[in-house]
Amino acid sequence: MSLIQIRKRLLAIETIHHEGGPPAAVPLRMAAAGAVVLNPYAGRHEPDLLPFMAELRALGLELAEEAAAALGKDRVEAYGKAAIVGVGGELEHGAVWHEAGGWAMRSVLGEPKAIVPAAKAVASAGYRLMVPLHYIHAAYVRSHFNAMEVGVQDGPRPNEILFALVMADGGRVHQRLGGLRKDQVAVHDGQR
Repeated sequence: MSLIQIRKRLLAIETIHHEGGPPAAVPLRMAAAGAVVLNPYAGRHEPDLLPFMAELRALGLELAEEAAAALGKDRVEAYGKAAIVGVGGELEHGAVWHEAGGWAMRSVLGEPKAIVPAAKAVASAGYRLMVPLHYIHAAYVRSHFNAMEVGVQDGPRPNEILFALVMADGGRVHQRLGGLRKDQVAVHDGQR
């Protein structure tokens, strides 16, 4: 029997036209794809989480494809991932998403090298989590440091986990703080 039992899925899309300044010529779009799944280890300590992490790769691919399709795969410039573990679980149950979610986004987006930023928490149903984002090819591209909120009203229940992937098709609207620009990325090591 599969360790992955999905109760519900979510797809949220935000379109940002301006942040108080003039409307952007091209609005920023951000998408979050997520799933609320049963936590197979809720209420107990499980020493080996690797089977769960391995099975989550398939869910990660589905969510990565969904978020990328919502924005246009060739337009994605920023990404991040998140997990909210219900109070019957532990933070490490959400940490399995680091590999499964990150690997999935890299696979779908053509193997970008920048680390996928993440947020995770143990919380009650209705908790909202800010998911950090940055540029997919170099972590130091300041214009793409951003965040998107994820959560569901009725989850995660104590024995569930919400796993989410977030993507954006550009940097912040009105960004003007200098630093490394995406057109200056030269080292291709995921950093600069």
